[in-house]
Amino acid sequence: MGCGPSKRANESATPEAKASSASAEHISLASETPFTVSEVESLYELFNQLSTSVIKDGLIHKEEFQLALFQNSKKNNLFLDRMFDLFDVNQNGHIEFGEFVRSLAVFHPKTPDAVKASYAFKLYDLRQTGYIERVELKEMVLALLSESELNLSDDIVEMIVDKTFVEADAKGEGRIDEEEWKEYVAKNPLMLKNMTLPYLMDITTSFPSFVLKGEAHD
Repeated sequence: MGCGPSKRANESATPEAKASSASAEHISLASETPFTVSEVESLYELFNQLSTSVIKDGLIHKEEFQLALFQNSKKNNLFLDRMFDLFDVNQNGHIEFGEFVRSLAVFHPKTPDAVKASYAFKLYDLRQTGYIERVELKEMVLALLSESELNLSDDIVEMIVDKTFVEADAKGEGRIDEEEWKEYVAKNPLMLKNMTLPYLMDITTSFPSFVLKGEAHD
């Protein structure tokens, strides 16, 4: 899906036309998500800050996504790679505003757990086979521990993976399908704790701390 033509069209449009187009998009996004129009407008402000922190083109690239999450545009992390891939719905190497808002909506406190569980399943399904394999689960556990700066021995990590598979792999196939995953997280709601960002309840007054830090890099 090409962004180039629409972007060039926007550049030649009058300020009034741009404002009208942005307003219509904001209203549309508010109708699709738990966000109000004013919250979408605040997210637009946030998006503009992030999308100009490294490459000033109005799109969020992976370096800017990394900077937002880790205050480091060079850090490699599997968790971050998967999050970027899921936010980049069009798979064109960058995140557009609509993708940004719809993806953040998954993490809204009012979003149903079933939606969050499906998103988490995609996060763990690294090879996009429709199943979570044991090696994928271990890779993601290690990535999440690294992101949290927690160091656990390999034995403990293996115990976590083993325990998860014993409980989640109800069919005993050596892999977890989405139905099994949803049943597992329903019994273990803490698995979805990281899928909710409380500040999204009122984004108009509570920008996340990384935005303020990110301004120093502009």
